[in-house]
Amino acid sequence: MAEIPIKQIEESDIDTVLAEDIDFTGTVNFSKSLMVKGQFKGTIKATGDLFVNENASVTATIEAQTVSIKGKVKGDIYATGRVELYPTASLEGDITAPDIIMESGCQFNGICSMKSPNEVKK
Repeated sequence: MAEIPIKQIEESDIDTVLAEDIDFTGTVNFSKSLMVKGQFKGTIKATGDLFVNENASVTATIEAQTVSIKGKVKGDIYATGRVELYPTASLEGDITAPDIIMESGCQFNGICSMKSPNEVKK
């Protein structure tokens, strides 16, 4: 079976970063890219990409283009692009996306539903 590496992203390529010392509760809407490095609780509705850093913790229902997880996420994910789980990722929730990559070592507890981008709806 061929290995498909996940493209490494640099923080400088991200439009907005919620730093390690940020503890945010609420709803976030965005159209570009967002990286969470701290704590987030609530709802994420985006047409852009979401990156959850290794030490971050997110408890939310997530709608985004690409969701890339290195940290902890609790909540369902609806991605119109793909979901990427790195070896350090921990996801407790369901995934609905057309493409899912799970690297060895990640923890996932939920149900995967693979659908075309226009079928991905909350």
